[in-house]
Amino acid sequence: MTVSDAIAAISTPPGEGAIALVRVSGAEAIEIADKIFRGKEKASRFASHVQHLGEIFSAENQLIDHAVVSVHRAPASYTGEDLVEISCHGGTLVSAKVLEACLRAGARAARPGEFTERAFLNGKMDLTQAEAVIDLIRARTDLALRSATEQLEGRLGDRIRKIRDELIALLAHIDASIDFPEEGIAPDEGEMLRNRLDSIREEVAFLLATADQGRLLREGVRVVIYGATNAGKSSLLNRLLGYDRVIVSDTHGTTRDTIEETLNLEGVPIRLLDTAGLRVSKSELEREGIARTEKSLQLADLRLQIADRSAPKPAHFNGQDGNSNEIVVLNKSDLPEDSDWKNFEAVRISCLTGEGLPQLQKEILTHIRQQNLRPESAIAINTRHRDCLRRALESCDLARAALGQGVSPEYVAVDLDKALRAVGEVIGVTDVEQILDSVFSQFCIGK
Repeated sequence: MTVSDAIAAISTPPGEGAIALVRVSGAEAIEIADKIFRGKEKASRFASHVQHLGEIFSAENQLIDHAVVSVHRAPASYTGEDLVEISCHGGTLVSAKVLEACLRAGARAARPGEFTERAFLNGKMDLTQAEAVIDLIRARTDLALRSATEQLEGRLGDRIRKIRDELIALLAHIDASIDFPEEGIAPDEGEMLRNRLDSIREEVAFLLATADQGRLLREGVRVVIYGATNAGKSSLLNRLLGYDRVIVSDTHGTTRDTIEETLNLEGVPIRLLDTAGLRVSKSELEREGIARTEKSLQLADLRLQIADRSAPKPAHFNGQDGNSNEIVVLNKSDLPEDSDWKNFEAVRISCLTGEGLPQLQKEILTHIRQQNLRPESAIAINTRHRDCLRRALESCDLARAALGQGVSPEYVAVDLDKALRAVGEVIGVTDVEQILDSVFSQFCIGK
């Protein structure tokens, strides 16, 4: 396997549809198209980026389908190589037959993410932009889509490159002091170096602070609904979703397992979890459900503790328990309120009538935005970026301490070089073979 190998894959989802797209990329892509395509002229004579109608034939010279074929000549293509796109009729069999024709004509099956990997290797995008492709595909809300789009445009990569350029300039200055010790560094210049390093550290720290926002955008905010049995947890889930996802019954302990659904709340992805009701139970199955509830609460970004306001406080009820990421919800406001709840501060709703639900949604968003999910700042690093930048910041801190102690500049240079390498890993301008597989294996075949 080499980068110049011709690769082929179906780039549209499996199943029936109006159109299926088969891609071929590599040095022999156009030659392969010549072998399987028949039209008014050969694919090798096509002008770049122009579609042509014709027919696709198998190796046995059997007609497979009428198709539209376009040639995208290097370097003006998605992969930076010669790229052929075949638009055939949608359908599992016909697209598979077209792909088979490409493979028998000399291409090999592409690995997951290999088209985007080649775009990265051929300089069409940096590694942050390549990762943004999968974020763009998986985006479930406007805010997540905006974040992925800005990263695909290179906004994060530009900030990383700026940090890297500043580190290179700083290293060059220190290396000069090592290579030419007779020149010396004046005290005020030493202070200038510390200020420049502090500026780099602040920028790295700023990006690290977006890690939680990135997790929330990509994975969604885990909002766990919990409380006593028959308090209205499942009814609340159904109300927030806008349809009946969970069976609702007056029987206690109906929900035995954790049920999860995703909600788009003003551009913020919410992962709603309906849990088993908390109570003492003799049922082994229900006890397992309660154990899962307790585990979900430990992993929650926000907890909705729901109670029945028409009944006395349940034994387990503890208010907010000092947890700032918890909202107390009193359900059944359409019924008379029990004296236990008099003057109790909570969001009062009725899952039956919908009363109070807009206020609850507003309260949920308020708590989430306190966790630094800001629509005006769509830059958000992922877990891999966070690891690289964390190592870079640690190395910068060591270099800053060494500068303050006045140690030999060689030690400072070693720490800055480590920081430079860590920052370079984010955009893929250092030795990144070890991280490429983990990045591109997330992609679907044909992307």
